[in-house]
Amino acid sequence: MIDGKKTMLSGMQSTGMITLGNYLGALKNWVNLNDEEDIKCFYGIMDLHSITVRQNPAEFRKNARTLLLLYIAAGLDPEKNCIFYQSHVPAHSELGWILDCYTYMGEMNRMTQFKDKAAKHADNINTGLFTYPVLMAADILLYQADLVPVGKDQMQHLEITRDIANRFNGIYGDVFTIPEAYIGKSGAKIMSLQDPTKKMSKSDENPNASIYLLDDKDTIMRKFKRAVTDSDNCIAYSEDKPGIKNLIDIYCAVTKKTPDEAVKDFTGLGYGQLKEIVGEAVAEELAPLYRRYDELLKDKEYVDRAIKNNAEQASYYANKTLRKVKKKIGFTEMPR
Repeated sequence: MIDGKKTMLSGMQSTGMITLGNYLGALKNWVNLNDEEDIKCFYGIMDLHSITVRQNPAEFRKNARTLLLLYIAAGLDPEKNCIFYQSHVPAHSELGWILDCYTYMGEMNRMTQFKDKAAKHADNINTGLFTYPVLMAADILLYQADLVPVGKDQMQHLEITRDIANRFNGIYGDVFTIPEAYIGKSGAKIMSLQDPTKKMSKSDENPNASIYLLDDKDTIMRKFKRAVTDSDNCIAYSEDKPGIKNLIDIYCAVTKKTPDEAVKDFTGLGYGQLKEIVGEAVAEELAPLYRRYDELLKDKEYVDRAIKNNAEQASYYANKTLRKVKKKIGFTEMPR
């Protein structure tokens, strides 16, 4: 806890443009926490995690700043939240190494995401890819996070974080807060427009599969017109019709309607009309974000000040934890 408030940490990797799925599934829910008086929120631009895959330096730098601008443009207030670049807080790397020494090979071997990512990047199976769950544990534990928003695919990472924290606490006393999964309002699970059996992803090679947050309206409409449906032209909310179900889920997420209400809206319409209506709703939802992003792009002074102030704030809290950890271990302090 910080200043009597529970703390929450989350973040996204700064690789490529985030999608409508990232926005509706996570970012929009973060924004809803802006006015929660009893939660102190930390949101990272997770650029250290991003380099487990080779990055073009210029694009990587641009993507990281774009992600930060999108956080703010979506409605995250940098005065109410701590929004920071992970690499601006060296304590992440330092605690990551320390926790590596309290984590067992068998635990890392059981992490399923390593196997998935190694299969996708067979030419670059580096040790960072293997141990990044420990760095993720450091991210969480540095801020004594009480709460971590996680989906099913991230639950294993939270479990290993809890295991590492409990092991360290068992040796040295109560150093780390043991984090819990944050179960807020369920975020929408948005699927690919071209393959509705898998999640919408910013790394999808098919550009028509994902709506990116900075797509203009023409691009949004074109992608929805090409969305995969089925052949019977019947609009129903059913697992047997994943393409139609996905379009209805997207429509409900941006209009706050229920699936039953949405199906009534589309009664008597064809798939082409369905796609057009959903595309219009998404374009309307993203229009304010697009405008705010453009304003931020022109206000370098404001953005740079927010980056500096939030990095200092994140460092303050992270270093408090790191100093405690180093003292418990027995590291020699620098003479003053």
